[in-house]
Amino acid sequence: MRLKRFLAAVLSVTLAVPPAIIAQPSNLSELPLVTGPLDTYGASTVPPEIAQGVFGMYGGAQSRFSGNPGGNASLRAPMSTQQLPDLGDGSGGSLTPQAERKLGERVMREVRCDPDYLDDWLVRDYLNSIAGKLEAAASAQFIGGYRPDFDLFAMRDPQINAFSLPGGFIGVNTGLIVSTQTESELASVIGHEMGHVLQRHIARMITAGEHSGYAALAGMLLGVLAGVLAHSGDLGSAIAIGGQAYAVDNQLRFSRAAEHEADRVGFQLLAAAGYDPYGMVSFFERLDRASMSDAGAPAYARTHPLTGERIADMADRARRSPYRQPRQSSEYAFVRARARVLQDRSRSEYADEISRMRSEIEDRTALNVAGDWYGIAFAQMLLERYDDAAQSLANARAAFDASERAEGDPTRSSPSLDVLAADIARRSGNNDEAVRLAEIAQKRWPQSHAAIEIRLQTLLTARRFGEAQEQALRETRADPQQPVWWRYLAQASVGTGDSLTQHRALAEKFALEGAWPSAIRQLKEARDIKSVGYYDLATIDARLHEFEARYKEEREDEKNSS
Repeated sequence: MRLKRFLAAVLSVTLAVPPAIIAQPSNLSELPLVTGPLDTYGASTVPPEIAQGVFGMYGGAQSRFSGNPGGNASLRAPMSTQQLPDLGDGSGGSLTPQAERKLGERVMREVRCDPDYLDDWLVRDYLNSIAGKLEAAASAQFIGGYRPDFDLFAMRDPQINAFSLPGGFIGVNTGLIVSTQTESELASVIGHEMGHVLQRHIARMITAGEHSGYAALAGMLLGVLAGVLAHSGDLGSAIAIGGQAYAVDNQLRFSRAAEHEADRVGFQLLAAAGYDPYGMVSFFERLDRASMSDAGAPAYARTHPLTGERIADMADRARRSPYRQPRQSSEYAFVRARARVLQDRSRSEYADEISRMRSEIEDRTALNVAGDWYGIAFAQMLLERYDDAAQSLANARAAFDASERAEGDPTRSSPSLDVLAADIARRSGNNDEAVRLAEIAQKRWPQSHAAIEIRLQTLLTARRFGEAQEQALRETRADPQQPVWWRYLAQASVGTGDSLTQHRALAEKFALEGAWPSAIRQLKEARDIKSVGYYDLATIDARLHEFEARYKEEREDEKNSS
């Protein structure tokens, strides 16, 4: 499996990398390019194979591997360091924020290849909206030593867990989303993971590992790697495999202190962002009760050990916090229901989920009636029961409207409702209606990636390729780091007969995914088009040179690691 080979390379290369190399800048000059999604990558200032197991220590990644520019590190000292555990130097040692971000981008290329990676924009947009509120609170209170571009994503996994990666990437399992009962509980977990990132625990752990010696770090990484490949959430047993008692004891002490620090930073973010400060307490207590049941401890409780001291500390802080009416986004119920369905894998499971949600509505045990109707509509759409899905969505909208009227705002809508309406129409073959609904969704939610995507999908399905190409071009210019926009641009260009744009778009998509041979081949095919002009030819040649250099660099890395 590609991911396992990557992790094995990570383990071996880490031991061969002297600490001094980590912070060295690259001497490779950047070429001025017109289509620049890879410009921000630069030549890696850190070998991308720095121990993947390291970051798993703090975020539980070992159990789940099947904005503000992050490069401009803030030099402001955090004002919230009082009463936090002393973890030593908070600068991150020899791993710079820029290098940490590039490492994270390299790791995310592998994560996106995981079949359980959920490329669902409604879920991603919602998770990142929570992170945006928490990040604004961090900036207002000067919390954290630097400001990465936080990028949250979901994994199809019923285990209750979340994990942080280098550079601000945070993964959230669908099981964790479903297990929460309020948005504040979900925000508390996200805030905790953001606390790890803001306090630079990943970089500081690497530095601590360097101080323990590379031989000791090797043993620890072998244990963590075993946990990754076994999908084990038990960090303690994974580390124990590695041996070297001194390194294990040192890292466990660091990890316990880091958990306390992330708790307290996460709590400050939660309260300052307007969420219920008791959200963290209630979620931790529920996990603690679950860990004492016959079912065993949830993955999150194993990777983030829930001690009585941690829970008591958060409860005491919540009691001392001033009362504020907690915020609860209407999207929470819809995304939670969507995650319930998305973690299913078969038609029979979709049908079972529909039955469970209907029972909750009938028994009046549903956390949110509109959310359950939405989940039923989504599952029915996946089962191709489009008329039933449309009726269930109408029920969801009626329940939502009733709740909004009770809150005094009967005119509100929701991205989840509007996008699903267009998707049902598109899949049922009602193309004109789908395009109309998608246009409404994008006008209502111009910043929603999900609304943009559904409009692109409806235009392509309706064979309105020219409009789709124009939309996709706008998105690639506005956000060139998203492979999905380049894919849609390539698809629309096939429809318009624009071979040059098609090949160049596919090249950018493949490059962002790390598929260098495919990216290079696409550019060569673009270059060979007879009608290509001088300016386009020069741009393609420059991009081709860039891709070949990057590919050669990564091949050298892999050769050295073997």
